[in-house]
This record gives sequence, C-alpha cells and structure tokens, in this order.
Amino acid sequence: MDTTPKRWEDLSAAQRRLVIAVGAVTSLLQALMLWDLWRRPAEGIRGSKRAWVLASFVRPFGQIAYVVWGRRPDTTSA
Repeated sequence: MDTTPKRWEDLSAAQRRLVIAVGAVTSLLQALMLWDLWRRPAEGIRGSKRAWVLASFVRPFGQIAYVVWGRRPDTTSA
C-alpha cells in the first residue's frame, strides 16, 4: 500500500474536478456564514460572534454547526 501523498498531477480529471467542486462549495458556505454573522445581531446568535468566525475556518464542520446550533430562530417574521 502506497502511503505517499498524491500530487495534483497524479489525480485523474474526475478527481481534480471533485476537489475543485468541494473547495468551491465549502468556500461559498464559509462566505455565507460570515455574511450572516456580520448582518445578524448578537442576540440572534448562540455564543460569541468571534467564536463562530473562528469555527468558520473548520471546514465544513464549522459552517454546518453554525446553521444547526449557532443561529437563534428568527421570531420577527409573522
């Protein structure tokens, strides 16, 4: 079993596309999370904004955790 890390040139075209797609999706999720943190008042977030900003760099788990646990339900809409 070869445990040497693969280089970009060693990946097939399909693997390269997958790496690019996953990177694009996680980057988009992080950007949306940071935008939501910026516009949402502190009362609408569970925990500190600073902690959630740091969590946004733990891809993709930080973004998923923020959506599931970090945001308080919006009670202003009727």
